[in-house]
Amino acid sequence: MHKYISHRILNIGLRVGLGLLAATAVANAQQYNPTAPRQDEMYCSGVITDKAVPNNLYLISGEDSAYKITYDPGDFVYINAGQGQGAKIGDQFEVIRPVTDHMPQVMWFKYQESLTKAMGTRYADIGRLRIVRVDAKTSTAVVAMGCDVMQRGDLVRPFAARPIPQFHNVKLDPLAPPSGKKTAMVVSGKDYQELTGPGKIVYVNLGGEQGVRIGDYFRVFRYQGSRAEANYTYKDAAYKVYGFGSTPLAYTWNDLPREVLGEGIVLRVGPNSSTVLVTAARREIFVGDYVEVE
Repeated sequence: MHKYISHRILNIGLRVGLGLLAATAVANAQQYNPTAPRQDEMYCSGVITDKAVPNNLYLISGEDSAYKITYDPGDFVYINAGQGQGAKIGDQFEVIRPVTDHMPQVMWFKYQESLTKAMGTRYADIGRLRIVRVDAKTSTAVVAMGCDVMQRGDLVRPFAARPIPQFHNVKLDPLAPPSGKKTAMVVSGKDYQELTGPGKIVYVNLGGEQGVRIGDYFRVFRYQGSRAEANYTYKDAAYKVYGFGSTPLAYTWNDLPREVLGEGIVLRVGPNSSTVLVTAARREIFVGDYVEVE
């Protein structure tokens, strides 16, 4: 039991530390300045979906396979689609991979596990291929773009250009009233980060089936004193901490104003999830924070 607790504390500390490093942009640049998402943000953002992704095409291997197990831009790789499957020189494919969190499970807010399961399977964008030679049953492709290293068994799908939304030119309002539209939560961050900021990707549990569209904006906010808060919080810190004052009445989360943290634009949608690029933040955003459609 002691070893488990120690390991859990170490795991939490490691995640927080890595998250703080990942969110350095929050301290350095509170506003995301480009007018539209970059190519790497659009095509390396990933998606969560409960719809099955075909697995009939995949990466077989690559050059120097006697010792090489991962492949980067410029490398040659082989896929199981050739003349018989209609492959042609110049065809482009995207490479994706279903991913799960391999670190010991730590729930950062009360509903994280159930919401994660309801959203579906997470698919990471790995990169893009361009076919340079076609044989009877296989094709040779060059890795044209990489989001991560490619490996044997990665899924290969025909490439389709993604619509690139434009950022709106509206300053973040820290006192914005509730929009009255659908609300959800920041369930996870890309690479399972718990702490994020401008220029980073998060996944929200509202998607196409709830009317969310590419280009929509989510406002991120936090309830003060909620009992579903993340691991970093201290109980009742919103209105009292021993030795630092208190109030005669015990205020609850719905007695206190919400705190507007930031906003982000929807890059991709699954049936019950959205891939959101954080475009502005007043301070760090944690998984477990709430969002609403603007």
